[in-house]
Amino acid sequence: MDPEDAKLVTLARTTRARTGAAQGAAVRDLDGRTYAAATVELPSLRLTALQLAVAMALSSGAAGLEAAVVLAGDDDPDGARAVAELSPSAPIYRVAADGSPI
Repeated sequence: MDPEDAKLVTLARTTRARTGAAQGAAVRDLDGRTYAAATVELPSLRLTALQLAVAMALSSGAAGLEAAVVLAGDDDPDGARAVAELSPSAPIYRVAADGSPI
C-alpha cells in the first residue's frame, strides 16, 4: 500500500477508536486533503463512516477523490457507491481493526 494510503488507514483507525463507532473511514481528495469520519447512528440520521467522509470532502469543495479507506464493520455498498459517483477510479481499501487488508 502506498504510504499516503497507509496514512488514511491510520486516520480511519484513530477516528474509530476515539469515537467507539462501528466503522471508521478516511478519504483523500485530489488536492491531497484528508477527511476522517465515523459511523453516525441517530434515530433521525444514519450514515456509514465512508458516506460521511465523502460528504465532508464534497462539502469542503473537493472535485474528486484519490483514495478511500473503510475500517471494520460490514460491507458498505452505499459508501462505495458514493466514492464511485465522485471518482469511479478511486480505490477503496477495506481494512480490519488492526489495519491489515481484508
